[in-house]
Amino acid sequence: MLLAMLRSLRTGVVTIRYPAQSTQPPVRFRGEPQITTGKAFTALPPASVCPAGAISGGSGEPRYAIDLARCVFCGRCAEHALDGAIAMGREFELARRQRVGLVVEVECDAAGLTTARPSAPEGEQVAERIRRILGHSLQLRHLDSGSCNACDWELTALLNPVYDVRRLGIDVVASPRHADGVLVTGPVTRNLETAVRRTYEAVPEPRVVIAVGACAASGGIVGRSYASAGGVGEVLPVDVLIPGCPPRPEAIIFGLLLAVGRLRERRSRAP
Repeated sequence: MLLAMLRSLRTGVVTIRYPAQSTQPPVRFRGEPQITTGKAFTALPPASVCPAGAISGGSGEPRYAIDLARCVFCGRCAEHALDGAIAMGREFELARRQRVGLVVEVECDAAGLTTARPSAPEGEQVAERIRRILGHSLQLRHLDSGSCNACDWELTALLNPVYDVRRLGIDVVASPRHADGVLVTGPVTRNLETAVRRTYEAVPEPRVVIAVGACAASGGIVGRSYASAGGVGEVLPVDVLIPGCPPRPEAIIFGLLLAVGRLRERRSRAP
């Protein structure tokens, strides 16, 4: 026992300071694809290069879009782009409350150059705003609705000493009746669709639904078929979407804090 305590003292504090302080992901981390404005519109890669079907438009159309809810950050679009028209960024604070906020749109101007649509105001301001929410409790029931377990491993990492999400008043509980909402991973397989609905209904109002990962946000590479509903939004009303395949722990923390603000809004409107 004494040796264990001595070892802990020598190790020191390993918990990161995020979100109280900003942090930089590892050098090899891939964030959202960033479109470089001013490049030739024809330099953008065709939609066929994306294995997840996240790219739409192009091929003669004056519109081009990347759906981050479907994007798996594989980097193939950047590899096939000409003249650096697309580069893989390192941004991980990508969670949004609406699916439309995850769509990056680009248009072709009169000169044939790319002009990017401005980012959603929520994405620009939410990071600073939610850092003032720390200390408000959020109890969640994790629900695996058919994931490959990659997102589940990232959720597990939130409970280790490095990320320690409990320091923010956020925890995962065993029963939906003790929860403020559900944390869903996976595209919602048809066999689990009923279980997803019943788990959600067991959570007392007001409640939130958080979709973690590309599969939960849109169906991901699985998509919609006889075996998959194609994302949590097809089954439940989603409050926060966290893109990524899988999203790194800091990205999930960002989305959870966004959900805290959403829950506060709902509680303030309750009679």
